[in-house]
Amino acid sequence: MPLPQKKRWVSMAKGLVLGALFTSFLVLLYSYAVPPLHAGLASIRTPEGTAPCSPEPAEPETQTPANSSVGACQPRRDIVFMKTHKTASSTLLNILFRFGQKHGLKFAFPNGRNDFDYPAFFARNLVQDYRPGACFNIICNHMRFHYDEVRGLVPPNATFITVLRDPARLFESSFHYFGSVVPFTWKLSGRDKLAEFLQDPDRYYDPNGYNAHYLRNLLFFDLGYDSGLDPGDPQGQEHILEGERRFHLVLLQEYFDESLVLLKDLLCWQLEDVLYFKLNARRASAVPRLSGELYRRATAWNVLDAR
Repeated sequence: MPLPQKKRWVSMAKGLVLGALFTSFLVLLYSYAVPPLHAGLASIRTPEGTAPCSPEPAEPETQTPANSSVGACQPRRDIVFMKTHKTASSTLLNILFRFGQKHGLKFAFPNGRNDFDYPAFFARNLVQDYRPGACFNIICNHMRFHYDEVRGLVPPNATFITVLRDPARLFESSFHYFGSVVPFTWKLSGRDKLAEFLQDPDRYYDPNGYNAHYLRNLLFFDLGYDSGLDPGDPQGQEHILEGERRFHLVLLQEYFDESLVLLKDLLCWQLEDVLYFKLNARRASAVPRLSGELYRRATAWNVLDAR
């Protein structure tokens, strides 16, 4: 091989090695910056416990039931949106931002991030400009849900909503979106990494691995529960019933428009309040469809979300 060409290949090899080392360093640095994944619930409760916030005198503390006629009810302005991942939640977030800005409402925003230190559990002291007794109208950024901590930031009559999605479709979307930042997926070498993973997920999955929560029962995890819980454990059903009691409305991504109509009625809003443009949606041509067998395997792998 001619000397100049050899030098060029050596230079390229050095560049690739340095690039790989730099990328590994950034991943390691980021892993230290992210809060612990499974923080204990007791350790994050604020000193005031579960005491509710203190609404300002101007804020209405009672409202007409949302199932009354539009002419009789008052628009609800105190809302907790538990923003789940890969469920069209950014579109709903934009709807809430627009409504809140229009009516001059007070948002609980994260302190210096786009989320509330996810994947750690939510805590009140993560809210920008938080002080004991502070009351907010809308909470809607990504968090790992902690009901008692959230409950203490909004008036007693606040409306709690969230959005869910077919667990197999959500897993497929999450795998393609987050897979590159989940190190155990780097062992997958085939062209179709999703199919390879689903053939034998226990071979690759590390429940204690960095960002592992993105690739199993992500909805269960986001809602504050143990995504590695044994499917036969009675706690699983108890958590589901608990969620049904806490949330006034659960929207479905597959029926998003219909869900927004229900939301409009629940909140006593106008139709214009829930009009939207899609945000963060993949192009249809970029969305692979799970085959029957892979769909079945993905559902079984995310059985807690599927219950």
